[in-house]
Amino acid sequence: MQVTVTVNGTTETHDVEPRMLLVQYLREVRGLTGTNVGCDTTSCGACTVLLNGESVKSCTVLAAQADGQEITTIEGMAAPDGTLHPIQEAFREHHGLQCGFCTPGMVMAIASFLKEHPDPTEAEVRAGLEGNLCRCTGYHNIVQAALAAARSGALVP
Repeated sequence: MQVTVTVNGTTETHDVEPRMLLVQYLREVRGLTGTNVGCDTTSCGACTVLLNGESVKSCTVLAAQADGQEITTIEGMAAPDGTLHPIQEAFREHHGLQCGFCTPGMVMAIASFLKEHPDPTEAEVRAGLEGNLCRCTGYHNIVQAALAAARSGALVP
């Protein structure tokens, strides 16, 4: 079947299998490998992207369901000149990553979260990230990065 999807501002049409997951479409068809495949069971959040500005786990969405929709991946967060998005910059400044595997999904989840909670408390950030797992950091620096991004006025691109 054909799908037309706008990813990071670029609209393309492709033939895909009806059962193809959005994460597979992004990685295999669009070549955007920043969106990671972690668990394939919606448990880890490594595949989180923005679908029309809302965070979704792309391993639970079919590419066909994204037809006509707008997707933002981690590759679409930085400015065209390479300037990091304020959330990415906050992760760098606050050492919000170790191995980096969960980082793209965390950044995308935080982008959606901050849209709805522009001035969150630490407890709200922790609750907002419940669906995204990190096995390396203990979350402290990720939470600090999210709070710093909120203070900077970080908005979804």
